[in-house]
Amino acid sequence: MHADAVLFDVDDTLCRYRRTGDELLAVAFERTGLDPFVTLAEYHDRYPEFVDDSDSVADLRERCFAAIAAEKGRDPEAGRRVARAYADERDHGNVEPTAGLDAALSALDDLPLGVVTNGAPKMQSAKLAGLGLADAFDVVVHAGYDAPAKPSPAPFREALSALDARPERTYHVGDSLSSDVAGARAAGVGAVWLTGEEPAAASDEEPDLEPEPDHAVATLAELPGVLGR
Repeated sequence: MHADAVLFDVDDTLCRYRRTGDELLAVAFERTGLDPFVTLAEYHDRYPEFVDDSDSVADLRERCFAAIAAEKGRDPEAGRRVARAYADERDHGNVEPTAGLDAALSALDDLPLGVVTNGAPKMQSAKLAGLGLADAFDVVVHAGYDAPAKPSPAPFREALSALDARPERTYHVGDSLSSDVAGARAAGVGAVWLTGEEPAAASDEEPDLEPEPDHAVATLAELPGVLGR
């Protein structure tokens, strides 16, 4: 199928932070003088619990860290202090493009392009600006803010409506099977899974992917080829 429109995820699809979350968390504990009692994995695991009741990423992070601190018998305020130090260190514009991004966008520049991201508007806008892509997309849908979060089909449908694109002639590109591929499938949109590594097809046994993408690419440089561009 040749694409009439293409949608992209942002985090770990269009870009990555130059400073990892683990690096920032270590600095946050150093700044607060506290011994490390929260891991990045714990924070990410608790993140979904607070999405609906938080009015900002900063508030969400503080609530996550406070809850983890309380569960470990620590003062919740200690968790909030670490969360604030983490936020002070994080520059959302300090991102780098993923491999092949420029080549992919150049090859697709005659198509309607959109973004469907679960990130907060201010945060994701800073990332796109940091990439020099503030005006590169015809629509940006902040799922979880403008519409329900991925994998709901709602943000994809909002993007399709803005682009006047048909789902069966549109692809979404993202790194997450559970949100990007599942959400695209639910909206009737083709799904391209960005693996970030060479696919396992070279092995004797292929992995069972659930949900299954239409295509898997190691880098965005491969995207034009699988879309027939």
